[in-house]
Amino acid sequence: TETERQIQAAFQRLLLGRTSFIIAHRLSTVRQADQILVMDKGEIVERGRHEELLLVDGTYRRLCQSGLFATDEVEV
Repeated sequence: TETERQIQAAFQRLLLGRTSFIIAHRLSTVRQADQILVMDKGEIVERGRHEELLLVDGTYRRLCQSGLFATDEVEV
């Protein structure tokens, strides 16, 4: 949505050159992250960029395929 694009642009400006942790339920929020940490039961089970994590048969890929991420824009 346009609102989501505006929020993402604001995040990019605000966080430029900074280390930040973003907890998200929307795939579009994390797709551009330098590193995505996938947690399961309090443990980090996967780490990588969006493209890297989609290549692995793991939790992140299964979440993307299942539609549990709030999005309609990913193809796996």
